[in-house]
Amino acid sequence: MKLISTMTLSLATVGLLFIGCGDAKPQKSQTEAVAVASVSEESLGLRKTGIYEEDNTQPAQTSYRASAQGESVKIKRAFQDAPPMIPHNIDGLLPITADYNSCTGCHMPDVAMYMDPKPTPIPKSHFLDMRPKHNYDGKLFTKSIDNYENETDVKKIDHLSNARFNCSQCHAPQSRGNLAVENTFEATYQREGAEFKSTWTDVMMDDLDTVGKESHVTKKDIANDGLEAGKSAWGNTH
Repeated sequence: MKLISTMTLSLATVGLLFIGCGDAKPQKSQTEAVAVASVSEESLGLRKTGIYEEDNTQPAQTSYRASAQGESVKIKRAFQDAPPMIPHNIDGLLPITADYNSCTGCHMPDVAMYMDPKPTPIPKSHFLDMRPKHNYDGKLFTKSIDNYENETDVKKIDHLSNARFNCSQCHAPQSRGNLAVENTFEATYQREGAEFKSTWTDVMMDDLDTVGKESHVTKKDIANDGLEAGKSAWGNTH
């Protein structure tokens, strides 16, 4: 019994020696542990106020450009073909309705071209009717286009599309408040001057003929030859 106790004590002593000579990290003191665990409420979010009360919580103040129309400086587009921001004061211009739209007084293309400085003209994309006019006689519904023939119902119109009258749905004044989180995004523009001008006109809107000789649609595409798009549960519709 005495021999077993002596061996146990010897092994314990060796174990302590190995632990003492190893790479074990020293334990943090109680004071250090408390310091690490203590995080202020004000540092937990973007509000920078306590999380249990709202009395001293105020939203970040913001302001918009006060320059009048014709006296403002254009804002670079956020990215390629992004809707441009409104660089001038819009007091008195809102709300915009289908029957009253002050923006058109300067930005209609036939008006903008004669103004100095020239405002950004409303692009061609806003003078398109993209809504198919299907037929319904009260009993039978028929489509005005044949999707299997790659037909479209996009038509050029000589007035601002009714679907585009609400300018402030896409265009808005730029806030000049302090950012809660820094924005490090840098836009890359594909064409010279694209930071102030849309490239949709040059790329997408000049040719609306999707099945003509200038299109990229082949005869095989039009015939839907061997394509799932040309089939239906009742067989080929041609």
